[in-house]
Amino acid sequence: MAVNIKPSEQCRWDAAALGEVMLRLDPGDGRIRTARSFRVWEGGGEYNVARGLRRCFGLRTTVVTAIVDNEIGRLLEDLMLQGGVDLSHVKWTPFDGVGRAARVGLNFTERGFGVRAAVGCSDRAWSAASQLKPGDIDWKRLFQVEGVRWFHCGGIFAALSASASELAIEAMQAAKAAGTIVSYDLNFRPSLWKSQGGTERAVEVNRKIASLVDVMIGNEEDFTAALGFQVPGLDEHISKLDPANFKKMIAEVVKMYPNFQAVATTLRNAKTASVNDWGAILWTGGEFYEAPLRENLEIYDRVGGGDSFASGLIYGFLTAKTPQQAVEYGAAHGALAMTTPGDTSMASLKEVEAVMRGKGARVVR
Repeated sequence: MAVNIKPSEQCRWDAAALGEVMLRLDPGDGRIRTARSFRVWEGGGEYNVARGLRRCFGLRTTVVTAIVDNEIGRLLEDLMLQGGVDLSHVKWTPFDGVGRAARVGLNFTERGFGVRAAVGCSDRAWSAASQLKPGDIDWKRLFQVEGVRWFHCGGIFAALSASASELAIEAMQAAKAAGTIVSYDLNFRPSLWKSQGGTERAVEVNRKIASLVDVMIGNEEDFTAALGFQVPGLDEHISKLDPANFKKMIAEVVKMYPNFQAVATTLRNAKTASVNDWGAILWTGGEFYEAPLRENLEIYDRVGGGDSFASGLIYGFLTAKTPQQAVEYGAAHGALAMTTPGDTSMASLKEVEAVMRGKGARVVR
């Protein structure tokens, strides 16, 4: 494949991720506004990728983040420990007694059904991770002493604060200096940029970051909202996803950013909250590769589908699969992740490969 990755024997970690990890409060099949109980999960766009690589694909991963050292933070730690991602690069922030200085971010998410769309409501201001700044993390230890083959960050973390985006740039510069591949998921969230200059500021920040990225990942709307590229023929409801038009857009992207070794995007047409068309495209080595379109895919919980696509795609690169296999690992893993609740994947590698082969959903006994 076109992406040049360091050998595993030279590095302690196959992948490292920088981002905020939150508590997701899930009302199950009900609504946030009427809930009397919530199920608790851990999640975060960048962390979800590292967790998928560890839990589903069996690779060695670590996460760089900050968590408040109180009972809520230790609940988050307990959930993360189940996921198997190394926590030695977590910065524990002292608790001031009430959370004025720093806190654990909360994400209330209902999964939607039929004509009722999924809804997310974040309560994450002043989180410990959002206050991370350049100089807080020992990148030399991570990238040079321990060694990392692949570093992942994303637009959710970059949108948390000015210092967070500056830290992401610092991390990418350190990764590049150490010969580590850098991936970035645009993951545009209007709510996160609302108080920080909106879409215009998002494009400004993401274009600066893009110059340091080797593998750029997004979805059917990210490249427009977060980088300012237009997809021909795409309406405001994103109801018609013609892969040919996305290929035209990606061709323009790689012209502007010749540093990109690969560009990947998922393609989702949400017919209802519970029925989506789901596909993906990968560009690398000057060629395009498409995962089979899964029409009318039944969705249980869409949150984390894109992150699971990213982890499957990265697994393909890290294990020297063909580009076609890499995009299919990503698309199949994303499809499976959306059949279970929570932000993170519950799938196994065996299940992912079965879906790739087109195996049906007959009961396994």
